[in-house]
Amino acid sequence: MLEYVQWAQWLQTSSVSLSVRQAAWIIPYMHVLHILATGLVISALVMINHRVWGWSHAEPARLRARRFWPWLWISMAVLTATGIVLTLSAPRRTLLDPSFQVKMAMMGIGLVATLAYGIALRRYGEKWDIAQSKHRTVSVFAAATLVLWIGVTLAGRGRWIVGFLRNIS
Repeated sequence: MLEYVQWAQWLQTSSVSLSVRQAAWIIPYMHVLHILATGLVISALVMINHRVWGWSHAEPARLRARRFWPWLWISMAVLTATGIVLTLSAPRRTLLDPSFQVKMAMMGIGLVATLAYGIALRRYGEKWDIAQSKHRTVSVFAAATLVLWIGVTLAGRGRWIVGFLRNIS
């Protein structure tokens, strides 16, 4: 743990971190892009899940997934890039924050789950569309993936939520 703290301190004083903090426009723009990308990730998953859950029949699950996966993965790339810049703006505070560490753990699990979900939709999407019964396993997996990404979003707001709760109590 001490090495991690030292690394966060070193990163805090690095030229890249100092540059990010000195350019006044970078942090607000990164926050806006980060929030928009978060909304796109969740929206894409909701649109794909609507078909998996049987709430939408406009197109087959495989086509629905193919239509929204690019939005999902591009948004995740934007989330990653903006998250790195935002972390560089305050590395010591961010990296040592337990809510950030929870967010990163959930994000890792969410990435693996989303990738597995995409692979399953490619392989079995057509079978799920023509099956008479709803596939509970895939529906639960779709919901779990969505809940994971909502959890990532809420964990990312951990400091804000704690501060808000302290102010009202």
